[in-house]
Amino acid sequence: MGMKDDGRLAVGVDVGGTKTEIILAGRGGRKVAEHRIPTEPENGAETVLARAAQAARSEFGAGMRGVATIGISVAGQVSPRGVLIGAPNLGWHGVDVRGLARKAFDLPVLVANDVRSATWAEWRLGGGRGVRDLLVLFLGTGVGGGAVIGGRLLEGSGGVAGEFGHLTVIAGGRQCRCGNRGCLEAYCGGWAIEERAREAALAHHSAGAALIRAAGGADAITGESVAAALRAGDALAQTLIDDTAEVLGAALVGLVNGLNPRRVILGGGVLDGFPELRERAAAAVRDRALPAAREKVDIVQATLRDDAPALGAADLALSRLRRR
Repeated sequence: MGMKDDGRLAVGVDVGGTKTEIILAGRGGRKVAEHRIPTEPENGAETVLARAAQAARSEFGAGMRGVATIGISVAGQVSPRGVLIGAPNLGWHGVDVRGLARKAFDLPVLVANDVRSATWAEWRLGGGRGVRDLLVLFLGTGVGGGAVIGGRLLEGSGGVAGEFGHLTVIAGGRQCRCGNRGCLEAYCGGWAIEERAREAALAHHSAGAALIRAAGGADAITGESVAAALRAGDALAQTLIDDTAEVLGAALVGLVNGLNPRRVILGGGVLDGFPELRERAAAAVRDRALPAAREKVDIVQATLRDDAPALGAADLALSRLRRR
């Protein structure tokens, strides 16, 4: 699969809970133009995709003439046929995204999970270039991942491989939004860190007083207020992040032992807010992973910005087009 730029373009559309990122791109991540619109998912998938197509035509103008395919990235489980099985942050379930996008753009469409799209982008265009065995883990509001094994993007029989946020790390542990208990996301997702901080601040009045005061109430505690408290030397925030690092490290040791990657890429808003988590997780792998698995692995930061899912979806769509 060469990266030769044949001049064909793709539109990458990343449908997020609040905003939709639209990118016009060529091979190898060559970005021609980009535009962003509010998603407003409550209007339904058909309207959202029609508005994205309209925005692409009006913003990219004549550039659309070179477009051969559309890549759609969406936060949720996507079937191999391009049907969105479920997307909790959009409130969409059982939606034929590929069919609706085909209608809106009148071009071939590829639909992929946002983290798998970002994994592809990091592998082909970012920090994973040249590596045949790669593990990618993104800690944002939720926790998602992806993997490249033997030079192939891992897809799984139902198209949902890489849901590392839903590995059970603590049997019978905290309730996760997926319905299970003890998932990695239920400890390390942005929503879970906020939930745990609120509970801890209320349970330990004196230790939590400063955090509650700074946030303007226990219910108002956010990831940002936890990060600010941590920088200010708050003991409760420190304990919370220590516990989070412990869980993340344990999960990463298991993933490195199980998949034996050459490189691990860690990214997402939680790691931007708490950069020490990456170092602590890397230390856990160095200390506790199997010697044969840890000796050749490097753990690095994601190199691409927020546009990784849109860029990855565009590049993935172009690569699929070449295979046909």
